[in-house]
Amino acid sequence: MGAYKYLEELWKRKQSDVLRFLLRVRTWEYRQLPAVHRCSRSTRPDKGFAIQQKTGFLPAVPLHVPALVAFFRALVGFVAWARRLGYKKKQGFVIYRVRVRRGDRKKRVAKGIVYGKPCHHGVRKQKSSSNLRQLAEARVGRSVCGNLRVLNSYWVGQDSVYKYYEVILIDPMHAAIRNDPRYKWICAPVMKHRELRGLTSAGRKSRGLNRRGAGNRKLMPSRRANWRRRQMLQLRRYR
Repeated sequence: MGAYKYLEELWKRKQSDVLRFLLRVRTWEYRQLPAVHRCSRSTRPDKGFAIQQKTGFLPAVPLHVPALVAFFRALVGFVAWARRLGYKKKQGFVIYRVRVRRGDRKKRVAKGIVYGKPCHHGVRKQKSSSNLRQLAEARVGRSVCGNLRVLNSYWVGQDSVYKYYEVILIDPMHAAIRNDPRYKWICAPVMKHRELRGLTSAGRKSRGLNRRGAGNRKLMPSRRANWRRRQMLQLRRYR
C-alpha cells in the first residue's frame, strides 16, 4: 500500500488524535489569515493518488502506527487530493483558500429592516439554495480572481464559526494551459465564471445533477426545465 493510501485512510479518520490535533492547529492558523488568500501549495494530499481499480480491497491503516509517523505523513505531500480533482503542479494553476461562515444566511437589506408584508420580514435564518462550497467558489472567482477559471474545490477544515475550502483555479491565457489537450477546454468563452452558473462539481451537486435513477425524475434536465415541462399542456393537432 502506497503512501497516498495511508494518507487517504488517515483523512477518513477525522476523529483520530492525529487529525484532531492537525485540524485544530490549522484552523487556528487559518483564522489569523485573510478570508481569501493564495496558498503556496495544496493542503490535501490523499486524493491525488489516482485509483485505477475501484473494486479492490483497501487494507486499513494499522492502529499501532506511531503518532509522530502518522503526523509526518499527513503533513508532507499535500497535493494528492487536489490532483484527483484536476490539480497539476504546473504553470497556470493557482490555489486559493477561502473561509465561509457556517450556518444560515442573512437577507441583504439596509439596516436589517424589510419594508413590506410581515410574511417577508425574515432577515436571519435564510436557507441558501447552494451549498457552502459553491459559495466559496463564487467568492473567489467573482471578486478576487475574476480573470481565472474555477476548476474545482475541496474541504480542508472547519471550526465552530467557519468552514475552510481550497479552490483550484486555472489561468486561461497561459500558454501551458492552452497547449494542454487535457485542460484547454476551460479556455473556451463559455467557461467564464462557471462557478456562478452551477457548472462546477459543487454547483452540480446543489442542483441535484449528481443523482440518477427513477427517484430523481423531477431533477432532469433541471428543476426549472422539468417544472416548466410539467406545467405545459401539449395537444396534438390531429387527435
